[in-house]
Amino acid sequence: MPARYRERLLDCCGGKLIVTIEFDPCLLIYPLPEWEKIEEKLVALPSMNKQTRTLQRRMIGHATECEIDSQGRIRVPAILQEQAGLEKQVVIIGQGKKFEIWNEATWQDNQNTWLDDIKNDDEGLHSSLESLSL
Repeated sequence: MPARYRERLLDCCGGKLIVTIEFDPCLLIYPLPEWEKIEEKLVALPSMNKQTRTLQRRMIGHATECEIDSQGRIRVPAILQEQAGLEKQVVIIGQGKKFEIWNEATWQDNQNTWLDDIKNDDEGLHSSLESLSL
């Protein structure tokens, strides 16, 4: 984990993290207290919905507890590394209350795709983003 986050993670969750997958080819890392909130919301969703079951299976089913070691590293299980296509070079992206871990080449490839998607979107910004002031 990047040094600038380690102390806060040790303070907020004793270094206990949950690593899981979603639909993008990356891993999500949550401090344990944040994951517990997410898990509660996922479990409360209607399981008769096919998309909900898929999301629950992926996120809850792959959720693995990891702990930051004395050198600031976490051990990510091989199955999760495979799911995200992680190799030697990775990128860790802070996303507010979670982190994403990407294969560096996949991250770089997606940068241009995401920018093109925004530029070429005829519908404009989603209504939830229109009032966002940065």
